[in-house]
Amino acid sequence: MSDSDQRSTSQASNQQPDHRPIRSYVIRSGRLTDSQRKAIEELWQDYVLEYQARELDVDALFGRPAPLTVEIGFGMGDSLLEMAEAAPDQNFLGIEVHKPGVGKLLHGIKQRNISNLRVMCHDAKEIVEHCLAKHSVQRFLIFFPDPWHKKRHNKRRIVQPEFVEQLTSRLVAGGQLHLATDWQHYAEHMLDVLEADSVLVNSNGAGQYWDEPARPETKFERRGQRLGHGVWDLLYHKP
Repeated sequence: MSDSDQRSTSQASNQQPDHRPIRSYVIRSGRLTDSQRKAIEELWQDYVLEYQARELDVDALFGRPAPLTVEIGFGMGDSLLEMAEAAPDQNFLGIEVHKPGVGKLLHGIKQRNISNLRVMCHDAKEIVEHCLAKHSVQRFLIFFPDPWHKKRHNKRRIVQPEFVEQLTSRLVAGGQLHLATDWQHYAEHMLDVLEADSVLVNSNGAGQYWDEPARPETKFERRGQRLGHGVWDLLYHKP
């Protein structure tokens, strides 16, 4: 093959479309504490579901039928633990890609003897698409997702029309979608996306935020408030 042919082949290869999915997160190499590492080693097999591209049998997973709440991106898991402990008659599934947060949550599950909470450590979009059946979820929670505030990164925000449509299809009738952020521009973006959805209804009135949200306050949120950040919550339901 001539040099010119090689260059042409190389250029054609470089021009192939990039089909890699747009991720809403970047895996950070955070260090595990001793307690997080121990919890992962000892409790992973009991509480963490390995991702497989097939629907979960949620009733069998928890050993009972009960309303299911799914939190996407639970961070260090403090609010998820609090909610699960306060509602033992409900089932909870937490999704998080960062191992330190998973380890801390597992440690908290053991400390508090919580039995109604399971975890998946994988991309939330793939879990929703492949693992959650339609009309199976009572509530989706997305609290303080990465705002990707630079304009060129906005496409990486997890709250996008296509994803919201998938979430809506998984909600039961009367099910809820609760979002929260401390970035005003992201709050406005969320509001625009949700108001445009053809199925969801704003529980506080069209175009309105939720002024007194019913959820635990997070350490992240309290830190932001000390720095003068606002917080915007949105609550929508599926009729």
